[in-house]
Amino acid sequence: MSTTISEKLTYPGATLEQVVAMLADPAFREQVATYQTAVRSSASNTGTGAGSTARIEIVHGTEHVPSYARKFVGDEISIVQDETWTTDTHADVRVTIPGKPGDMTGTYDLAQVGDDVVQDVKLTVKVNIPFVGGKVEDLIAGLLSKAYRAENKVGLRWLAGA
Repeated sequence: MSTTISEKLTYPGATLEQVVAMLADPAFREQVATYQTAVRSSASNTGTGAGSTARIEIVHGTEHVPSYARKFVGDEISIVQDETWTTDTHADVRVTIPGKPGDMTGTYDLAQVGDDVVQDVKLTVKVNIPFVGGKVEDLIAGLLSKAYRAENKVGLRWLAGA
């Protein structure tokens, strides 16, 4: 069993170069974590575009996580996202929750659509926990979708120079 996330994030009036540079900037990733009220976070990047990698770790409290899931994740949930950019506009993405059963893999694709850049996020969430795995998958998928929409909001401000 698995759950799929599909998000289309639009950056109006942006160029591919601007969005690629933004996504490659650890300071941008830290702003996203701050916006999400992370307990702590870190971001690193090996460059920009094709051949680069990014690693983002965001730690959240679990006070808003349902009790059935909290017993699996504890008081904090650490989410680690690794991106491998195979071209300037395509990344293979792997998201893990260290020490917990589950796997989230997928892609980012960036495209110039008229005056806008559209980021197409597709991830498959798979959690191997008997009986509640499907519920946990749905929970994680919801959290990740919310996180990508938050990243988009911060990105709109970032690109506007705010």
